Amino acid sequence: MYTKEIIYMIAIPFLFVLAIIPFIKKVAIHVNALDIPNGRKVHTEPMPRLGGLGIYMGFLLGYILFGTMSIRMNAILIGSFIIIVTGIVDDINPIPAKVKFLFQTIAASVVAFYGQILLSNLSAFGFYIDFGILSYPITIIFIVSIINCINLIDGLDGLAAGLSSIYFMTIGIVIVHWLKVFDLNAIITFIMLGSTLGFLCHNFHPAKIFMGDSGSMFLGYIIAVIALLGFKNVTLTTLLAPICLLAIPILDTSFAIIRRFINKKPIDEPDKEHLHHQLLNLKLSHRNTVLVIYFIDILFAVAMLVYMLGNKTLGIIMYALLFILVLIFIMKTNIIIDHSKKNNK
Repeated sequence: MYTKEIIYMIAIPFLFVLAIIPFIKKVAIHVNALDIPNGRKVHTEPMPRLGGLGIYMGFLLGYILFGTMSIRMNAILIGSFIIIVTGIVDDINPIPAKVKFLFQTIAASVVAFYGQILLSNLSAFGFYIDFGILSYPITIIFIVSIINCINLIDGLDGLAAGLSSIYFMTIGIVIVHWLKVFDLNAIITFIMLGSTLGFLCHNFHPAKIFMGDSGSMFLGYIIAVIALLGFKNVTLTTLLAPICLLAIPILDTSFAIIRRFINKKPIDEPDKEHLHHQLLNLKLSHRNTVLVIYFIDILFAVAMLVYMLGNKTLGIIMYALLFILVLIFIMKTNIIIDHSKKNNK
């Protein structure tokens, strides 16, 4: 019914971002927005970042062509502008994590207080919870958490962009299944799918440009907003949907926090023990490591689709099995505990 509109929403931002990224790469080099290799990073040569600016421009073009003005959209645009400017500044000249966290919180607050896009209630197992005034801090924490999940997973060519694309595509399938009118959620989802895929063509290994914090923070922000826009009638299903789709970055972030707490290190201190580092340690190539993580994330997405669009019991079983398999892998690697140090004692 809306096939033509959906194709346009995906194709136009895709082609625009695909075409503009080479120019942004030149800008990044000109302003010295370069990711310099070090002992923690996988790449061996300085790489231009600011790729997130291209994704953002694709998002803006899609909004201009297909969006409509509203208070909620104004709030999303203001918040996204705060995020992208913070990211661009950090890509050119790295700023302290506390400063980034402050501006992430400000952007999330705009969405919550001005846009009134809130996680305000939850119904599950016959219970109904109204968060009341706590809706505002809960929403802000949710947005900031997703921003940093995507930011932390951005460690290999095409990883964050690919996982985000899987998210947008899966949400798009759900939207198409239930679509009766083109709402704000549908428009943002499809234009972001096109924009992110356009960037991924330049970012998949071997990458020609990195998205930088401008890209990872913006993708995390939009992913959180899309999840919140889906909470019209918040049930356990709608709450679990984005969590299922973001299982890999959420688990990786959670394990990073636990790992640093056990090792008595600052939470924001970078290391080389993330999921993708563990796969690289298994002698997988850069490209194959990313493809394996894509495959795992697609399995989580399929489990969510089975649950939401088909058999709820089967969906839960699939998700539980995947979660158990990931936990087994975690216990066999150094993601939480460095087994090599343990064995040496």
